[in-house]
Amino acid sequence: MHIYLNDLIFNGFHGVYPAEKKIGNTFKVDVRIDFTPTTKTIDQLDQTIDYVQVFQLIQQIMAMPTPLLETLVATIADQILANHPIAENVFVKITKQQLAIPYFEGTTAVSIERARV
Repeated sequence: MHIYLNDLIFNGFHGVYPAEKKIGNTFKVDVRIDFTPTTKTIDQLDQTIDYVQVFQLIQQIMAMPTPLLETLVATIADQILANHPIAENVFVKITKQQLAIPYFEGTTAVSIERARV
């Protein structure tokens, strides 16, 4: 089974350049969590992964200024696995919505996929 949190929007001060630390940017976060249910029918919250808790975790991590998106995606994936024992695999993608690069149109993103070992 998969749980998705898509198009989560955060404002933050992530980046290595002075303007990124001062002005900030908008970031889009997408997460997929894979798990195997222990019952055929899930009818209780404790039989699944509470996406509200996952959102709150992501919100806390995205609030901490971090130079590299690579660090952020790894931290989010690792914390989801640490806080949700039934999570088997986590995919996290963070997209930087604007870049302060002349003539650059588009976005950049960093993603990671981590599995429980």
